[in-house]
Amino acid sequence: MGKTGKNIEYVINEYITGEDIKKVRALLGMTQKEFASFVRSSNRTVENWESNNNTISGPIVPLVEILLRKPELAAKLMVPNKEKGLRLWYMYENTVCSVIDVNELERSVKVYNYIDNPLYRAFGVNMEPNYEDYEEFIESRCFPRTRDKIKLELKKLDIPFYDPIMIIEKTEGRMAEDHFWIKLER
Repeated sequence: MGKTGKNIEYVINEYITGEDIKKVRALLGMTQKEFASFVRSSNRTVENWESNNNTISGPIVPLVEILLRKPELAAKLMVPNKEKGLRLWYMYENTVCSVIDVNELERSVKVYNYIDNPLYRAFGVNMEPNYEDYEEFIESRCFPRTRDKIKLELKKLDIPFYDPIMIIEKTEGRMAEDHFWIKLER
């Protein structure tokens, strides 16, 4: 029931077929393996869906219907191949907000945002951050370099000197009282 106490109905089929799965895969330009990864199922499950003449029910039904109506959503969720040496996954709880690719030698940054609300994106409204913006961002996810007794904090983390990336590797960039964190990928 909805907030008003009334039953809410949706215009969604009760089931789909293997032909519907094939149709949405073709629309998205995905292989069975890619589609299985996208819908978080096994490749074998997608093979079975497509080869059997059975009806398919469950959470896949509304997902397929949404994708048939808005196929561009799949592309918006795609993570590009890593082209730079360092990748940071800026997370809010278990939600990917931004992916940041960094080439430290070239001092270049590329950000991919996966959330519309700028308050949850790594660089807010800045869609094309430069290297200085990136440095400021990673320092904001660490204790300040001017912190009193900083050498004791670094020693606790077993870090020889103040380096925001080394600190984030140890702390995941977690700050008190917030649910944002960073996963590093080299």
